[in-house]
Amino acid sequence: MATYAPVRSAFQPAIPQTFPTLGVPEALMLDLVLRRMLLEGQCTLAGLSRSLRVSVPIIDAVFRHMRAQQLVEVKGMNGNDYHFVLSMAGKQLAGERFQVSQYAGACPVSLNDYHSATKQQSAKVHVDRKTLRNAFSDLVVGDRMLDQLGPAIISQNSIFVYGPTGNGKTSLAERMLRVYQDAVLIPYAVEVDNQIISVYDPVVHHPMEHEDSDIDPRWLLCKRPCIVVGGELIPSMLELRLDEASGIYAAPLQMKANNGRQLMSPRDLLNRWIVPLDRRVDYLTLRYGVKFQIPFELMVVFSTNLEPADLADEAFLRRIHNKIYVEAVDAPSFDQIFSRVVQARNLESEPDSAEYLRKLCLREGRTELRACYPADICNILNSIGRYEGRPPIMTKAEMERAAALYFAKG
Repeated sequence: MATYAPVRSAFQPAIPQTFPTLGVPEALMLDLVLRRMLLEGQCTLAGLSRSLRVSVPIIDAVFRHMRAQQLVEVKGMNGNDYHFVLSMAGKQLAGERFQVSQYAGACPVSLNDYHSATKQQSAKVHVDRKTLRNAFSDLVVGDRMLDQLGPAIISQNSIFVYGPTGNGKTSLAERMLRVYQDAVLIPYAVEVDNQIISVYDPVVHHPMEHEDSDIDPRWLLCKRPCIVVGGELIPSMLELRLDEASGIYAAPLQMKANNGRQLMSPRDLLNRWIVPLDRRVDYLTLRYGVKFQIPFELMVVFSTNLEPADLADEAFLRRIHNKIYVEAVDAPSFDQIFSRVVQARNLESEPDSAEYLRKLCLREGRTELRACYPADICNILNSIGRYEGRPPIMTKAEMERAAALYFAKG
């Protein structure tokens, strides 16, 4: 975990001490305790409190109910805490509840609390050209491009980045997250109609340490999330998915990306976003037909080498206020990229190497320089060197050899 001290989330939920403030049904909490005890065996109030991330008073209330129903057996005391196990009746009930759902982790938050948290943590960012230049410092980006990106990021509306392949569209999109210097609280799970939707995903959400012990532990402080999705994106990834074996719903990508960014490209899914982009809400459906609303507080960045008009109709494009064209690089930018790549790879080059590579890249009818060419050619030079058992070298002859491998014959 990274240490995160300077900035706190705008959302600061207190630790619930009673069921009304917990926000989820008492029956669901009972099921969680039963399943957790089935997994752990002998338990304590403090141990269950840590495992389920709820306060001891709430665990104590569930314990007293279970004791009255003869679902637990007390084995002893440790100070003021009980040591207890499930009774035979408790094990039978826990087994039945385990068949319905295997979830036994952190207690979920209510859908209302999730709505409130997402709205309170919506991104508010202030950037200028200097801020953006720092954020994109590892790329060669001109002032004209920065001056398009700045207002687009500040607006927090969706962005359509398009242009010829190989000029850094994806690299630009991925680095936009660097302008955010705050953190957000992400729930482990959300409860809807007594169903549990797992939200926290360690692949997407990156926890940050904090010292505020007064925050509801059902929420995890994380960097603002960023989800990058390409051609593998399919319609089912945008809907709730029920794991039949565990009985747990997995949150769709847009729910995991709330309070963050999502990058996507496939054409046949664009219309799925018309309502969410316009109204900042989305609608999901449980397996048995219950439909509910979730917030859509994310900035979607579409990246494509197709023309916008060829990818979506006017109704959709109207909802994307920012359309940024990433053009082919000019000669000075190409030379600067070349210099950075050569320096990063510790390659020795001749003074006119960048100019010579430009000429190679514009042979055989090619008319545009691409930002990716220097790195791609250097990668081939490195591979040639490894094949021949020597360090890579950058001579005109070697660049000719690499270009012959890289460019297809016209």
